[in-house]
Amino acid sequence: MAAGMDFSSQKSLLMILFGFLGLFSFTAEAATKKYQFDIQVKNVSRLCHAKPIVTVNGRFPGPTIYVREGDRVQVNVTNHAKYNMSIHWHGIKQYRNGWADGPAYITQCPIQTGSSYTYDFNVTGQRGTLWWHAHILWLRATVYGAIVIMPKPGTPFPFPQPAREFEILLGEWWHNDVEAVETQGNQMGLPPNMSDAHTINGKPGPLFPCSEKHTYAMEVEQGKTYLLRIINAALDDELFFAIAGHNMTVVEVDAVYTKPFTTQAILIAPGQTTNVLVKANQLAGRYFVATRTFMDAPIPVDNKSATAIFQYKGIPNTVLPILPSLPAANDTRFALSYNKKLRSLNSPLYPANVPLQVDRNLFYTIGLAKNSCPTCVNGTRLLASLNNVSFVMPQTALLQAHYFNIKGVYRTDFPDKPSTTFNYTGAPLTANLGTLTGTRISKLPFNSTVELVLQDTNLLTVESHPFHLHGYNFFVVGTGIGNFDPAKDPPKYNLVDPIERNTVGVPTGGWTAIRFRADNPGVWFMHCHLELHTGWGLKTAFLVEDGPGQDQSVVPPPKDLPTC
Repeated sequence: MAAGMDFSSQKSLLMILFGFLGLFSFTAEAATKKYQFDIQVKNVSRLCHAKPIVTVNGRFPGPTIYVREGDRVQVNVTNHAKYNMSIHWHGIKQYRNGWADGPAYITQCPIQTGSSYTYDFNVTGQRGTLWWHAHILWLRATVYGAIVIMPKPGTPFPFPQPAREFEILLGEWWHNDVEAVETQGNQMGLPPNMSDAHTINGKPGPLFPCSEKHTYAMEVEQGKTYLLRIINAALDDELFFAIAGHNMTVVEVDAVYTKPFTTQAILIAPGQTTNVLVKANQLAGRYFVATRTFMDAPIPVDNKSATAIFQYKGIPNTVLPILPSLPAANDTRFALSYNKKLRSLNSPLYPANVPLQVDRNLFYTIGLAKNSCPTCVNGTRLLASLNNVSFVMPQTALLQAHYFNIKGVYRTDFPDKPSTTFNYTGAPLTANLGTLTGTRISKLPFNSTVELVLQDTNLLTVESHPFHLHGYNFFVVGTGIGNFDPAKDPPKYNLVDPIERNTVGVPTGGWTAIRFRADNPGVWFMHCHLELHTGWGLKTAFLVEDGPGQDQSVVPPPKDLPTC
């Protein structure tokens, strides 16, 4: 317990120091923040078992990037591990600068062992909580950390100023080497073993064996209000999160301010961030913070709760914490109700600029399939697809192929709609539609407006899918259960204050409609943020063409860009 409290105190000092230094840069328009990330293997013990894991600077989770809106960030990544590496700055828009986005073989070739690469990018027009993570293999299981973007000097939060902030990173832990788990699953053609524990800031909490000292704690004072910056860094699990006896007020998701609302629990999908205000207004004591999987489909998951401690100052560690009441693991009603409450702030300072006219309508079905695999356990291998196309990763990065006009790397004929229409969410369909494979992406004219409807299907099974679009935020204008109806559903869209974000959950057996303006030239990955499904091919990319203006084309690549 003491270790958790010490770590919390250190973070508090860092935040105070960061704010103090910020006073001196009040008159400066922008600063350059430089970080060194050494990718190195370190032995870490959890659940009575030690194993080597890949880390940044020997830390798990990795270091937090602290910046202000308008800053320039330079992160030099040096790879000392045996695996190739790339780092994605999840939610940073990277305007015209896909070279700093990070997904391996999409915008860059990976950083090889013994090599370095500097990610150099500006944080423009964004403030709030984002995060960074490895974007190759399953290495983001341990290679991840927070990005805290403070508003410009003199710009207050559009909600009460908290007394203090805490970063809360939710993750997963495997007894075995994560890459070995992934490899075994691929060889067998089956889903790999699920995680052995969930974690809060890398720690599973005292409900797990040998974990009393591996418990994160937040010390709070009676009557004060705290800001929790919550990040779901789990590989494959949507998660509930709650604090015993305390309500939370949601004020931001994915670094976009929301209309505040109060809730006893939040739902957060892999890749998403949520900022909440918590007031320490209960009887002074020790309260469990808990997180557990949400799954409303017949799919086995790691359903064990990770816990941390919300501890009032002066209360001894001998006081037993109180457990929160989390929604049931399959509580679909809570999930739909919670997501419906999310609305953009849509104020004069932070408007919701929703595209009202649409130039390009896209309809993508999400499906699972089994393809022949003579060496696999059942003679088949699981695949995932969009519009019946399972994406094949290239050997040359797509952005490099686009920028240098390298032929034969990808095709720009990804279908705007499925070739076969059917009752997408009807009775389970086990038939293989003849899933195609290929490196196929969509081309979008610069500044065109796009509506994309993501439709879950019952091919093998329905399931919730969190989709992340690199290089952009988008507006979630509609969602529903069942099959999308192009005649009846669009009139019900929210085009006034829909939530704006970079990662959205498509509900189990349902659909989600998003809109965005293609004003960021380059090649931008779009994929399910369940690492399992991404590996099976549930991904594609958008090639956004250059615009006519001087500042509307992809910037030249940096000199140290890795080669394949």
